[in-house]
Amino acid sequence: MVTLGFVSSPQPTIGLIQLLVLHNFRSNDVLISNAYAQAADAGQAAVSGGLMAYLPLIAMFAVLYFIMIRPQMKRAKEHRAMVEALGKGDEVITGGGIAGKVTEVGDNFVHVEIAANTVVAVQKQTITTVLPKGTLKAL
Repeated sequence: MVTLGFVSSPQPTIGLIQLLVLHNFRSNDVLISNAYAQAADAGQAAVSGGLMAYLPLIAMFAVLYFIMIRPQMKRAKEHRAMVEALGKGDEVITGGGIAGKVTEVGDNFVHVEIAANTVVAVQKQTITTVLPKGTLKAL
């Protein structure tokens, strides 16, 4: 004999909570509503499928390209041209904020004079800005 709460029953062993859960699963309207398929027109199916499904994704990539990628590529191209045009006597600022005058240009490194008789070697790519002539004298 099984006791369910206050009621005694000769039924097989089943808990009160299990009984309530089974009842809720049998009545689908409690947990999950029914979803019925709808027939679509042939013309509507052709429009909604195919390229139209990917149109928002393509539009997002186009916006990303024109807002972020293209300007960055343009800046990189301008920086590359500036670094290739470096020459002896140019006044520059490095990525670390050091201002100086270029004394020697190598393949990968540039020697920059930052004070009288003080020359440091920096990588070409760390040159961020080429200053107009005479700027260092004003500092």
